[in-house]
Amino acid sequence: MEVNPPKQEHLLALKVMRLTKPTLFTNIPVTCEEKDLPAAYRQVTLSEEGCSNQDSPLTWATPSAGSLCKDLEEGNICSLTACPRLASKSIPSLADLQTSSQRLNLSASNAAVAELKPDCCIDDVIHHEVKEIGTHILVCAVSYTTQGGEKMYFRKFFKFQVLKPLDVKTKFYNAESDLSSVTDEVFLEAQIQNITTSPMFMEKVSLEPSIMYNVTELNSVTQAGECVSTFGSRGYLQPMDTRQYLYCLKPKKEFAEKAGIIKGVTVIGKLDIVWKTNLGERGRLQTSQLQRMAPGYGDVRLSLEAIPDTVNLEEPFHITCKITNCSSERTMDLVLEMCNTNSIHWCGISGRQLGKLHPSSSLCLALTLLSSVQGLQSVSGLRLTDTFLKRTYEYDDIAQVCVVSSAMEVEA
Repeated sequence: MEVNPPKQEHLLALKVMRLTKPTLFTNIPVTCEEKDLPAAYRQVTLSEEGCSNQDSPLTWATPSAGSLCKDLEEGNICSLTACPRLASKSIPSLADLQTSSQRLNLSASNAAVAELKPDCCIDDVIHHEVKEIGTHILVCAVSYTTQGGEKMYFRKFFKFQVLKPLDVKTKFYNAESDLSSVTDEVFLEAQIQNITTSPMFMEKVSLEPSIMYNVTELNSVTQAGECVSTFGSRGYLQPMDTRQYLYCLKPKKEFAEKAGIIKGVTVIGKLDIVWKTNLGERGRLQTSQLQRMAPGYGDVRLSLEAIPDTVNLEEPFHITCKITNCSSERTMDLVLEMCNTNSIHWCGISGRQLGKLHPSSSLCLALTLLSSVQGLQSVSGLRLTDTFLKRTYEYDDIAQVCVVSSAMEVEA
């Protein structure tokens, strides 16, 4: 019967520890109603202590003890310690950090130690700024020579997860603030959530635009001649809280097309977020380049210049439309057709010639309509036909109007 020989026990023991900075100790808050007796004392206590949760009407926090505690969740890695039981010679150590995309050598010193006495240690402190999220594997390798001249080698693996401190979501909104101008505005909404277990002081949240756009921040208001943040005087973001930042971008004239539209996928820019934690430790997050798909209008663009908000039942009302030839090479010969719906009826001649429309040119049309149904009605039924290519462009749900009876308006 064959018996596997036992594994030889190593003379060195490897320990890996994380060096972290201390954090402030915080008590668990005690909640109460505003009508309860402790409510008045709570306001006084919070104002004296300067607690960050003062804005919460139902939370009463006891005064902080002001003590420090060791944080086991954050910090740089790590301290390597080799503790021999017998004397060993020539002890070099290696440490590599392996992520999903790369492998980095973190060893501070690869020089071999001539001899290590029993119960002595070798400490090697390694600093590394974590820049990726996901699974990280710290690979520690130690090689040494025993007193008998035998060369020994072993490795240890330490696996840990790196979580992102902030959750950033973005949304784009296309707007046409001025149809007579050569630019179309783009609004970017950035939702930033603190997904850590401690509050953050948001030092800066800015949008660095690409060379194609100019940006205007919409996160402040003017009060008494001073610019005040919409989030108030306190810049703290509590755990799991979310803030919404808004930015307006306008294409630069040299990049906007003559028709006032930037087509296709364009690079908007990137968000730059800087924050501080409890003891003033600064963190920074910069997103990748944000991309936006510009709205496609095709060859012909129909927009509204003027339309009333409220109209009377069975009384004509007027709208003004603007038709733009978005083609940069081809002239169009357009014919206007108007199709009635169940509630909206067009007043005028359908099938009339609009004439030739040159590339990147526009024309305005004054049209008359009448509604036979009350309520919020959708303006639909416009058709434009290019006689050159025999191509028809349909425009439905152009806008909505509120239709009321004349009696209701008199009473109002």
